[in-house]
Amino acid sequence: MPAPESLLLDSDLSPHPALDAAWWRQAVVYQVYPRSFADSDGDGLGDIPGVTSRVGYLAELGIDAIWLSPFYPSALADGGYDVDDYRDVAPELGTLTDFDALVGAAHAVGIKIIVDIVPNHSSNRHAWFTEALASAPGSAARARYVFRDGTGPDGSLPPSDWTSHFGGPAWTRLVDADGNPEQWYLHLFAPEQPDFDWSNPEVHEEFLTTLRFWADRGVDGYRVDVAHALAKDLSEPLRSKPETPGELPLDGSDPLFDRDEVHEIYAEWRAVFDEYDPPRTAVAEAFSAPERRALYARPTGLGQAFNFDLLKADFDAAQFREVVEFCLAQAATVGSSSTWVLSNHDVVRHASRYGLPAGTDLDDWLLKDGLETLLDEEQGLRRARAAALFMFALPGSAYLYQGEELGLQEVADLPASVLQDPIWLRTLNTKKGRDGARVPLPWTAEGQTYGFGSGASWLPQPAAWSRTAVDRQAGVEGSTLELYRHALRIRHELQTEETLGWVETGRADVVHFVRPNGWHCVTNFGAEPYALPDGVVRVASAPVEGGRLPGESSAWLTA
Repeated sequence: MPAPESLLLDSDLSPHPALDAAWWRQAVVYQVYPRSFADSDGDGLGDIPGVTSRVGYLAELGIDAIWLSPFYPSALADGGYDVDDYRDVAPELGTLTDFDALVGAAHAVGIKIIVDIVPNHSSNRHAWFTEALASAPGSAARARYVFRDGTGPDGSLPPSDWTSHFGGPAWTRLVDADGNPEQWYLHLFAPEQPDFDWSNPEVHEEFLTTLRFWADRGVDGYRVDVAHALAKDLSEPLRSKPETPGELPLDGSDPLFDRDEVHEIYAEWRAVFDEYDPPRTAVAEAFSAPERRALYARPTGLGQAFNFDLLKADFDAAQFREVVEFCLAQAATVGSSSTWVLSNHDVVRHASRYGLPAGTDLDDWLLKDGLETLLDEEQGLRRARAAALFMFALPGSAYLYQGEELGLQEVADLPASVLQDPIWLRTLNTKKGRDGARVPLPWTAEGQTYGFGSGASWLPQPAAWSRTAVDRQAGVEGSTLELYRHALRIRHELQTEETLGWVETGRADVVHFVRPNGWHCVTNFGAEPYALPDGVVRVASAPVEGGRLPGESSAWLTA
């Protein structure tokens, strides 16, 4: 059930008190990519003290929780998702004491903390993998990961035909100290990210310990990376992965992904979550057949699962309505609340996606530095603002990605010399990857890094970002930042039951829904203005004149 009215944020800027155990059901969660948020020491990397220094900004924005992308020790072979130590802070990002200070500062203003858990793989520098490399085939140390002999007459071929998400084979062959080739190990991502073998009880216990470690430090929840991949069919001979264009099979038969056994793992995790008062929560990043996604969101499991359907949809009335109907129905089957996402650290920012022609190949657009396909930035921002109001008015949790409240565009023209995403190298320079969404934030219109830090930033920022900096938008009526602040205040006031009703508009390009308390959201996906129904316009993404909602805009109304 949603949080009681008495615990919701009033429509001023005062922090709301601690929410109840179901706080996550209707939460606004802000994703922080720590290395790109705020740099406190001038080394070019954002860090944990930098996040702490901006807690006041996040409280004024009106969020309920901060989701921290990985901040653990890492060689950054995959942006921090190659974890050396699950129970520490990367020294370049701070210390555990700094982390505790962030938790305390956030909790003091009623903001929860969610941390990323990366359970499918460690880094190749993790103590366990280092031990495995020093141990013999068949040893207990190697049994924590997926090691196999090669195939072919001399073992020179990979154990199976499985491929990496980052391109190339999912197997790498080891070479011993004398230069002799030996076993292969599995990595569904980069070679620096060896996969754990979750049939090993030691792996289970290690992660239960990690979950308790962070919960004991005050963490309120977890975002579970690649939640669908932990359980694998590793029986011999290893099966080929079937061709599954589109979605994964409905029967959980894929050898690598979305297997039924994975939910036994999350039942163990749920037991740990429920040791705490209030219980800790989690959200799954799970790619599966849409009909199976809700399995991860059961109350006996993680509790919530990301729905990326809205993120994948074009700015289109029919697609948006279809996504909402499907996701709400799926969440209801297990008693969860839905989740809504428009951008994150892995995709092109939606202010740019919405400004490109429908069907644009985004990888090709990035590879060509965004030059050969026309990007209409004004249209992209206009649509992004409308989509934000649409999303915030929906029942369930809204997940924001840092900088979207500033209307930031994707940085498409990063030069090859600065790219750090492993996708760039693993695809032999045919895909730029995700760095364009990870460029450090602009806080001020002036300065070498626009207030991000005192030294050069780890990825270069475009000059245009001086116009979108926080200090250029704060207090400016009509700015995207003030639109988000105003909308989130009203959302805290109005958010209610996890249902909505559709209102006929007479136009295929206009969507109108109403919440049980009389909160109306109207989104005009077309070009022609639309006459709004009677009511008080509480917020709109574009000026409403004469009661008419402009094209590519949204408005909220109450009686």
